[in-house]
Amino acid sequence: MSWQLHWLEASGDLSPWRATIIAEVEIARNAVAGVLPPAPLDILVQRLPGAVIPETGTAGQAIRGSLFSLALDPDNPNFERSLRDGGLRRTVAHEVHHCLRMAGPGYGWTLGEALVSEGLAGQFVSRLFGSPPEPWDCAVSDAALEANRPDRATLIGAGYDHRAWFFGFGGRYPRWLGYTLGYRIVGDWLDAAPDIGGDTWINVPAHDVIAAASGRTLSNL
Repeated sequence: MSWQLHWLEASGDLSPWRATIIAEVEIARNAVAGVLPPAPLDILVQRLPGAVIPETGTAGQAIRGSLFSLALDPDNPNFERSLRDGGLRRTVAHEVHHCLRMAGPGYGWTLGEALVSEGLAGQFVSRLFGSPPEPWDCAVSDAALEANRPDRATLIGAGYDHRAWFFGFGGRYPRWLGYTLGYRIVGDWLDAAPDIGGDTWINVPAHDVIAAASGRTLSNL
């Protein structure tokens, strides 16, 4: 594999699931390779109960253009389902997209750029696997999106609170608002340009995507 798995098991043994995890990563690699050349990546795999999404028992984090990590909790009641229903391979593909974008134009420093990067990764996964939105990509109602829609100054300003917008920290915004909003923004862009090429999935400028959402998801801009 051009992707190297590194097993960090000081925090817990993963050997009973190792073969399945390897197989799911390979499925993700083959799916990505059908759209983009699979760049070399290092993947850290570790058992970290406190770092996973409770609804899946897994989580991913892109660290730089050539590295991301997977946190897994086999004791979580939803972990085995994530292995069975493709949740882990979709998480891998999501983080791979982040890595490729980090190695290209970058994840971004503003709220608008972050919304686009997360929305691109979410929609990329849906396109690869023909899967519905993940729970975080459809977590917020239309009414809540309308009530929390950012204006242009908020989209382009520096110093946005990522944990508040994407995870609901502090209680100002609904949990996963940023993921849902980003998925919808990128969906508007895809509706306007449905036949994009592989490289465009990675390199499209955030402002082009946001412009496509103006008048729809971002109708107040």
